[in-house]
Amino acid sequence: MPDPAETAAPLVPERPTLPRLRDAAAGCRACPLWETGTQTVFGEGLAKAAVMLVGEQPGDQEDVAGRPFVGPAGKLLDRALDEAGIDRKLAYVTNVVKHFKWEPRGKRRIHAKPNWAEIAACRPWLEAELAVVQPRVLVCLGATAAQALLGRQFKVTRQRGELVDSPLAPYATATVHPSSVLRAPDDEARRGELAAFVDDLRRVAALL
Repeated sequence: MPDPAETAAPLVPERPTLPRLRDAAAGCRACPLWETGTQTVFGEGLAKAAVMLVGEQPGDQEDVAGRPFVGPAGKLLDRALDEAGIDRKLAYVTNVVKHFKWEPRGKRRIHAKPNWAEIAACRPWLEAELAVVQPRVLVCLGATAAQALLGRQFKVTRQRGELVDSPLAPYATATVHPSSVLRAPDDEARRGELAAFVDDLRRVAALL
């Protein structure tokens, strides 16, 4: 485990609330990603949401807007939640890492996977969000979130949709990140991936 002084832990306010956490995280420099990210992208949603959805990190559009899941993957997540019978307005959405990690490709900023040091540095923010929200169901979106929260041996490809014993929430599970659905090679594959994603979220809806 990293030294707490090398993480965001000293920045987490006593008696945290979501607004206090968001304000404190805005100035976070616990890892180098603040140097290239436009801003901290904190979670948003109900303070006592029954379901918390956790992705890897904000993307390009989230980095600009300062809000999680507002780009193409976020729009697909909204659609999937709606089909599964989950109102996003009643959920809390956030990411394991709060700054956009990217590399240039021409004029575009392309997602780069955060490393374990960056994930560990940001972990106190996520733990504080979980402590405040206290969701009934924790849903990890994609391998990075699943391995950060459910264990580094967790395999989304093999264990998606399964309920996992976790101290973080009464129910914890993982599914794919919606961006993986968008990366499907053709329309038919995309429809199949979306249907499987919605099925996973329907299992979550049944727990709420």
